[in-house]
Amino acid sequence: MEKPASSTTPDLMDEMARRFPDRVFLIDGETRLTYSEFRKTARGFAKGLHTLGLGKGDRVGILMGNRIEWLVAYFGAMTLGIEAVGLNTWMTARELAYQLSFAEVRILVTEPRFKDRDLFQLIDEISADPGTSAPPRLISLDASHGADGLRYEDVVPLGAEVPDAVIDAAQRTIDPGDPGCILFTSGSTALPKCVPLPHGGLIGALWAVGERMHLSQEDRLWLGVSLFWSFACVNALFALMTHGGSVVLQYAFDPGEALRLIEQERCTVFYGTPAMTQPIYEHPDRVDHDLSSLRTGATIGSPEQIGMLVALGAKEICNVYGLTEAYGNSCVIDAHDPLELRLRCSGPPYEGNEIKIADFETGEPKPPGERGEICIRGFTMKGYDKDPERTAEVFDEDGFLHTGDFGHLDANGYLTFEGRLKEIVKTGGINVAPAEVEHVLMAHEAIEQAYVTGIPDDRLDEALAAVIVLNTDATASSEDLIAFCRDALSAYKVPRHYRFVEAAALPLTTTGKLQRIRLKELFLDA
Repeated sequence: MEKPASSTTPDLMDEMARRFPDRVFLIDGETRLTYSEFRKTARGFAKGLHTLGLGKGDRVGILMGNRIEWLVAYFGAMTLGIEAVGLNTWMTARELAYQLSFAEVRILVTEPRFKDRDLFQLIDEISADPGTSAPPRLISLDASHGADGLRYEDVVPLGAEVPDAVIDAAQRTIDPGDPGCILFTSGSTALPKCVPLPHGGLIGALWAVGERMHLSQEDRLWLGVSLFWSFACVNALFALMTHGGSVVLQYAFDPGEALRLIEQERCTVFYGTPAMTQPIYEHPDRVDHDLSSLRTGATIGSPEQIGMLVALGAKEICNVYGLTEAYGNSCVIDAHDPLELRLRCSGPPYEGNEIKIADFETGEPKPPGERGEICIRGFTMKGYDKDPERTAEVFDEDGFLHTGDFGHLDANGYLTFEGRLKEIVKTGGINVAPAEVEHVLMAHEAIEQAYVTGIPDDRLDEALAAVIVLNTDATASSEDLIAFCRDALSAYKVPRHYRFVEAAALPLTTTGKLQRIRLKELFLDA
């Protein structure tokens, strides 16, 4: 297939609408939008945002499940040069307030509820807290909320009189290096990092990813990964879109519903983590569903976990490596490589990327076969938003992004990921910073010291575990701390396992420094 000529996301939307006007782009239940219908709808939303006074450089947040409206708001914003901020539907009020304030979100596009969560109540909690900034103006599906809130359904009529020429002019001001979307990702500190990703990479990087999967306009993606993750709204979405394919949205992941959608819509592409693959594979109804349409996709995990996907039918599944700062994936093994390779490594970097394995101490390149830190140059962010210090920490003088992960390259340039240098725990495919969880635990009146680590877990790869030293004469149970953490942290950040120890039992160096790498021994020994 011909590579798109576009270098900004609204131009890509225009180009795909010209090339494939009647091809279905999005499937959401009974609703289907062709590429041309989607363009018309997204531009209509852009006109409404323009009428509300928004323009290039402003930021619009999106907080809802996987649905067409999420993507209309996403592309509608980017059409004007507005930066779209994907927000986690499982966040607590504390987490959401920080991200809305840090990103300076002017308008939040949301829905009243996400599954069993009352999102209006979540936003009201922010308004009621005198220690936080007031939430932005709301645009919400089905009902308005707040004194100046709008219904999503009223945004397009609001901009009905805006000429197309106004939107065209705004679109022409966008440079490929301008941020298209903003995503938050866990780092080594208590606060998440804000990652702006430029328009040009959303197209160039993901076209290359799709080429490794051998995608075409005939492919259909099952998308059960939440759109606020880079794996979805950056990687999966643009890999399919740059190849003229279709996207089948699942509102929120459920293994039984995934089986039904893959069979009903004859999906050929699977994007998912082991925490999604395993429950689908083990679902009692799996044998009653025809998954023979599956062919390829992207995943991570052990050879056994990736083998489950092969058994489901995705015989050309691609093992990938990447991080949010580098558009989700930087290495994708070719779908036509031998299975034995695809089970254990992530292949070479795709066109436009370089991988360097650096010595842990000197930063000098390591030869093939030797372990070192994985560093990426090419399709990466320019830097963390409003954080020049952390940006300087991760980029070296040659422009390589130091990932904090370690691995090795073989003689053919194929990357094998081996683990993390930084104190990040990857649970269910999601990065969690121990420092953020420890910060919350230390606010508990009974706790003197708290340390968080990851321990092996069959389903999640790593489960969060906390080592707790209580204050003298204080008491607390695992149940108490779980409830305490749930008030401040998203559910996936709450430790599942606890060990209460005396301070003398902590693993320390001879100089009295905590040996974090040995924390998990306290659980494994028990």
